[in-house]
Amino acid sequence: MKCDAVHPGYGFLAENAGFARACGKAGLTFIGPDPETLDLFGDKAKARDLAASLGIPIAKATVGGARLDEIKAFKDELGSDIMIKAVAGGGGRGMRIVLAAEDPAEAYAACAREAEAAFGDGRLFAESLVRAARHIEVQILGDGTDFIAIHDRECSIQRRNQKLIEVAPAPNLSDAVRARLKRAAVDLAKAASVRGLTTMEFLLDASDGETLIFIEANPRLQVEHTVTEAVTGLDLVQLQLAVAGGASLKELGLADGPPATQGYAVELRINLETLGADGGLTSSAGAVITQYEPPTGPGIRVDGYGYGGYRTNPAFDSLIAKLIVHSPAGDFARAAAKARRAAAEFRLTGPATNLGLLQALLEQREVISATATTGFMEANLTALAERAGALRTEDFTDKSQAASGHPPDLDGPPGTVACPSPMRATLVGLEVAEGDTVRLGQTLAVLEAMKMQHVVAATQAGIVRRLVSASGDVVDEGQTLLFIEPGIQELEVEVHVAVDLDEIRPDLASVMARHALTLDENRPDAVARRRKTGQRTARENLADLFDDGSFNEYGALAIAAQKRRRSLDDLRANTPADGIITGVGEVNGALFPPEISRCVGLAYDFSVLAGTQGHFGHKKTDRILEFAEHWKTPIVWFTEGGGGRPGDVDVTTGASSLDTTSFTTFARLSGNAPRLAVNSGRCFAGNAVFFGCADITIATRYSNIGLGGPAMVEGGGLGVFTADEIGPSEVQWKNGVIDLLVEDEAEAVAATKQILSYFQGPVAAWSCPDQRKLRHLIPETALGFMT
Repeated sequence: MKCDAVHPGYGFLAENAGFARACGKAGLTFIGPDPETLDLFGDKAKARDLAASLGIPIAKATVGGARLDEIKAFKDELGSDIMIKAVAGGGGRGMRIVLAAEDPAEAYAACAREAEAAFGDGRLFAESLVRAARHIEVQILGDGTDFIAIHDRECSIQRRNQKLIEVAPAPNLSDAVRARLKRAAVDLAKAASVRGLTTMEFLLDASDGETLIFIEANPRLQVEHTVTEAVTGLDLVQLQLAVAGGASLKELGLADGPPATQGYAVELRINLETLGADGGLTSSAGAVITQYEPPTGPGIRVDGYGYGGYRTNPAFDSLIAKLIVHSPAGDFARAAAKARRAAAEFRLTGPATNLGLLQALLEQREVISATATTGFMEANLTALAERAGALRTEDFTDKSQAASGHPPDLDGPPGTVACPSPMRATLVGLEVAEGDTVRLGQTLAVLEAMKMQHVVAATQAGIVRRLVSASGDVVDEGQTLLFIEPGIQELEVEVHVAVDLDEIRPDLASVMARHALTLDENRPDAVARRRKTGQRTARENLADLFDDGSFNEYGALAIAAQKRRRSLDDLRANTPADGIITGVGEVNGALFPPEISRCVGLAYDFSVLAGTQGHFGHKKTDRILEFAEHWKTPIVWFTEGGGGRPGDVDVTTGASSLDTTSFTTFARLSGNAPRLAVNSGRCFAGNAVFFGCADITIATRYSNIGLGGPAMVEGGGLGVFTADEIGPSEVQWKNGVIDLLVEDEAEAVAATKQILSYFQGPVAAWSCPDQRKLRHLIPETALGFMT
C-alpha cells in the first residue's frame, strides 16, 4: 500500500515549515496548515505583529531576534520582570523569567542553547511578564476559507511554563470574555488563512477577569486536544485528515459552528518526574517500569504507552501518559474530584512519577474553583511537594544498577569528593577541565532533562582532578560527573586571580558610556540651542532645584520608540532619556530630614524632539508618579514641550499619547501632595495639561501655554498662528493660568524651593529680630483710645 500523507503528531515536526515543504515536494500530503502559515505562527514575533495589526492586545516586547544588550535595555526601560522566549518552537523550551533586579545574561544564554538544540533556531525576544494571569486557549479549525472556534481550554496549572492540567471548556469565564476570545482567535485564523487545526493562546488578567493578551499560536494538534474531543464529541484528528483531504467545513457539517459543550473534561499529564520543595524537578526517565495499570471506567480515557519491563527513554519528554476524565455535569468541581480519583487509581511503579503532585493539585481550593493563575505552583511549591510526597505510598524509584543500566560509580583520586548529577539527564557539556580551580557556586556542567537545561554548580571550592562523564552521556540521579579536590574556600580561591580593583570592565564601560551620552557636556549642540534663547537645559534646572548629589535619575537610558526608522546609535545620541528626565532627590535637605525633603522631579527636555511626550517617556512618568503617590511626596514638573509625539513607530498597539496612567495618577495626587509646575518656553497639548492641573503654576515671561499648538489650531479651522502668538505669558498671567510670573528659570527655581519649604514644615533652628520691639511701634500717646 502506498503512503500518500504524513501526520506529524504534536511534536516539533508538526510546526516545521521545512518538513511540510519537503512532504509536498515528495508528493505527500502534510496533515496540518500550509507552510506559509507555519512560517508565520512559527515565529512568535511575526504572530505578535499580526495580532497587533488586527487590534488584538499583546504584551510589550522587544523585536524578534533581540541581542542581549537590547533585552537588557528593554528590561531597564520597563523597570519590571520580563520573560525571555524563543522566537521559534514552544513547549516551554527556551523560556526563562528574569526579575527586574537580575542580569538577564545567564537566562539569555540558557534560552539560546535550548532553542538552538530544540528548534535549530536560537533567536530570542523578551516581553513584559504578566504575573497574575490565567492561560486560556481557543481551538480553531479552518479550511482556508471558513473558520470556527471549537470552544476554549484552560491551561493555567503549569510548572516551568509547561502545562500539567488542562480543562475544557475554561471554567469561570464570563460570556463576554469568552466571546472576545473566540472573535480574536477567528480573526487571527482568517488573517493567516488557516487550514486544519491551530490553537490561539491568550493570557487573561486574573485581577480584573477582563483584560486579554495574545501570546502565541500553535499551528498543530495540541497535546490537550483530548479534552475538547471529550466535551464536544468531535474527533479532531479525523477532522484534520478530512480538511487535508479537501473537505470544507460545510461538508463536515460545521459551517454553523461546533456542537455545544457537555460538562467538563480534565487532562492530567503524567510525567516521570518528582517535585522538590525547592521547586527542582527530578526526572526518572530511563528507569524500568515494573507495573503499568491505568484506571478504567465511564468517562475515563488514557493515552499513553507502558508495560511491565519497559525501559523508558531519557532522551525524550518525560510525559508517559495522559489521563483524560470527562464529567457530563455542569459543575467543574465534580470533574476535578473524578480526575483526582482516577489519578489515585493509576498504578505506575518503577520510575517515580508526578501522580502524587497531580492529586495534591486537585485538592487545592484555587484549582477546584478555577481561580489559580500560572504562578500558582511556584507560589505553593513547598506545600505541594510535601503533600505529593505524602500521597506517594511507595517509593517507586529503582536506583539499582539493573534498573538504571549504569555501572556503579568508581572511587575518585585520593582526597577528592564526587560531584554528582542531581537528576537523570543527558550531559550537554562540561564547563571545566581537569586541573581547573573552581569557586563555590561556579557552573561545572549543563544537563538537559524534561525539555529544559539545568546547571550543576560547585558545592565545594577546589581543583578539578578527574572528569568521569563526557558530553552526550545519559547520567542517573546521583551518578558522579567529576571529582574535586577540596581546597581553599571561595574567598581564598579568588586571590589566585589577579584583580585590578580600579579596572573598568568593558560591560561597565559600555554602561558608563551610555549614561555619558545623556549628559549636557556631551551634547554641546543642544546646550548651544538653549543658550540662543537665553534658557537653561533641563538638567541644569534639576541640578539647581535638588541638593547636590541627591538626585537619583530613573530611566536615563530610555530612547525614543523609533528603531524601525532610525539607527540605535542615532537614537542614543539624539533622544536621550526619551525626552524627559525623571527621578527623586532632596530639596532643602539642609533644613529638613530626608523623608520631608524628598521630592519627585520631572523635566521635559525641549532639546529632544521638542520636549514631546514619547512612548517610553510616558512609561517613566507612569512609574515615577506611582512613587510620588505611594510616598505622598511633592512633585515639581518642568513642562516645556509640544505634547504627544506622533513619530514613535515602534508602538504597534494603543496610542503613545494616551496609553498612560500618568494623567489619572497626577489627578489622584490632588490634595495628597503638593504639585508644582514650572514652565519656560513653549508648552502645548499634553504638556500643558500637566501644567494646568498642578496646584501651583510658575512660568517665566518667555512662556507660551496652550492646550492647542499651532498645528492643532490650524487643523481646527481657527486660523494660522505662530507658537509665540498662542497663550503668551502676559495673557495667561492675567487670566489666572499662571500663579507666579517670574523673569527667568533661575528665579522660577528659587521660588519653587521657597514654596516647597512652606509644605515642609517648621525648621529646627531659625532666627529673627527681637519681637519685643513690636511693642513700641505705636506711640504711647496713641493709646488713649483704649481707655
